[in-house]
Amino acid sequence: MADKNKEKQKEKIAAVKKDERTVHFSPWLVGLLADEVAKTVVRSLPSFRRSNGNKKKKDKISLEGAIFLDTSAIIDERIFDVFNTGLIRGSVVILESILLELKHIADSKDLVKRERGKKGLMLLEKVKKVKGIKLIVLGKDKEENMGLGKLKEVDEKLIQATKVSKARLITCDYNLEKKGSIGGVSAVNVNTLANVLKVIAVPGETLHIQIQHKGKDLTQGVGYLDDGTMIVVENAGLDLGRELDIVVSRVIQTSAGRILFSKKIS
Repeated sequence: MADKNKEKQKEKIAAVKKDERTVHFSPWLVGLLADEVAKTVVRSLPSFRRSNGNKKKKDKISLEGAIFLDTSAIIDERIFDVFNTGLIRGSVVILESILLELKHIADSKDLVKRERGKKGLMLLEKVKKVKGIKLIVLGKDKEENMGLGKLKEVDEKLIQATKVSKARLITCDYNLEKKGSIGGVSAVNVNTLANVLKVIAVPGETLHIQIQHKGKDLTQGVGYLDDGTMIVVENAGLDLGRELDIVVSRVIQTSAGRILFSKKIS
């Protein structure tokens, strides 16, 4: 009998100890904790994150009507002067392939190439601050998305990217301009643009210039307008360094631009 009582006492003591170790939560608290744990797990899984539609729209950049620059246009520098006038606004796009080509030029052993490469990189950095211009560099992943990965030549990548984007190409490379035109790309050569913007002089017009050197014929003197147009002046071979009033007699259009022929006004 005594053994049975001792056994019952031991069972009661064990039950009390087990009850002391057990922490009891109310159903409301358990539900709240479960809800918070579920939210934490969902946030940690990318596939279950709620997508932000506005962000997707914001990340998607339209390049339609943008301007793509090639290496020759960048190191030529004149296009950046056009940007600074505010005449051109919108997105200016640089392929990573072009950027790498420019960096290679900046690391060249040739002093002239190296300086032009460094100047080009510096101008690209400055164009970020030009009002109305947004500089965009397309990385390798973007180039792959445009189908440029299989193309080896940088010119081919540039033409394809411009075409896919329905953009425009600015270059100083005559061959690239022609390739782009054949490929259905709107390509503008800076040299052509410069020639179009040169002062148009007509026969009979009077001008005031300085004679800088002799012409092919030693009796001729040669001067230049502010836009670089060459003026050949008859019988001015001995007037080097002098400023003369002249009258235009004829205008010749060459592949290099216009040449004006003139006579001195006595």
